Amino acid sequence: MPDWNETPVVTVFLHNRGEVLLFRRSEDVGSYPGQWGAVAGHVEGDDPDASALDEIEEETRLSERDVSLVRRGEPFPVEDEGRETRWIVHPYLFATSTRDIETNWETAEAEWVAPTVILQRDVVPKLWTSYRRVAPSPVTIADDTTHGSATLSIRALEVLRDRAGMLAATNHIGAEEARARIVDAARHLLDARPSMAALRNRIHRAMHASRPELSAPTVAVNAHDAIGRALQADADTAARAAAIGAERRVLTLSRSGTVLDALHQAHPAPSVVVAASRPAGEGVGVAEALAEHGLDVTLIPDAAVASIIADDVEAVLVGADTVLPSGNVVNKTGTRGAALAALHADVPFYVACSTDKISPSGTVHTEDGPRRQVYQGAAELSVRNPTFDVTPAELVTGGFVTDRDVLSADDIAAVAEDLASLADWM
Repeated sequence: MPDWNETPVVTVFLHNRGEVLLFRRSEDVGSYPGQWGAVAGHVEGDDPDASALDEIEEETRLSERDVSLVRRGEPFPVEDEGRETRWIVHPYLFATSTRDIETNWETAEAEWVAPTVILQRDVVPKLWTSYRRVAPSPVTIADDTTHGSATLSIRALEVLRDRAGMLAATNHIGAEEARARIVDAARHLLDARPSMAALRNRIHRAMHASRPELSAPTVAVNAHDAIGRALQADADTAARAAAIGAERRVLTLSRSGTVLDALHQAHPAPSVVVAASRPAGEGVGVAEALAEHGLDVTLIPDAAVASIIADDVEAVLVGADTVLPSGNVVNKTGTRGAALAALHADVPFYVACSTDKISPSGTVHTEDGPRRQVYQGAAELSVRNPTFDVTPAELVTGGFVTDRDVLSADDIAAVAEDLASLADWM
């Protein structure tokens, strides 16, 4: 056994629109020249987090303001006998909204690709292992209480694509076994968040397009294509909602990525009232993001929503986790109260969501948050912490702002009927 030189390093995947950034290392670097890798470098000062950000800036010119940490993975060893080195790899995944990067001398070529491309290229040791430690999974999707269903549906498609791509690159199992594993992965994703119609419809669409074989290579391609389609549908919805919110005093609640994008885009800029959305408090992050974008933002407690709508709001704009065939809206608890207050105050109430959020089923799936978010005392009492409530269609007075058009409740029923056919792969 060699006398190992143990060296901590970071491997950082930058993520944008379902893809990650890979670099082909230049011939001038000291290790693994010509091979593909991610942002990487030595850990300095025994601080992997700071080193990850430093390497991002050094290798891409993106600053800390341009990226946000999604996940840090458990470190693991990679032994290189030729160099008598044991690398202790600290994996990271950072999201970025831009692909405008500037590489340095360490990089010969840079490319945004589906992560499964790692399995097809000459890459630095254990790069796929690093990615798997930070990649989304059914568990991370089920446990995510921060992001909306549009974001989580795309992450679910990433999981399906990555699983299928990994199986496509595996030689030791047959086509039938691979098919069974893909079906099992799809079912686990459907079960992860049963309340989210967008997740279900988008997984169904990718699997439906892969019939009848449901082969690993076909599912991988169709899941990746579904990510692009989903991103475009969400962008089209946000653009249409931006026109509605422009130059108005708008109230929103919870965290809808579509609504956040719409308010960012609206011109002339709206002024925005954001309910804190306790107990999870997602509205606080939304308010901060809008303020950083330069909007006039007021953060309020949830208990003030009705009075603020009556006195100081021109429109209410919310997202949706699911829209039922009836037009009833399943969304963060507090949505129904805001809709009732808007009706009483004669303020239009809009729901912004892509048509993929329309459920073919009228079944309502509810979720409960932790008891401790509401009460941590010792008294003998019941505690309820419902995550969602149901807003009747007749309270959506402004309409459903979607990628297709502003729809009525009658239009919703027709879309739900069309979407029902996507589940026939099962």
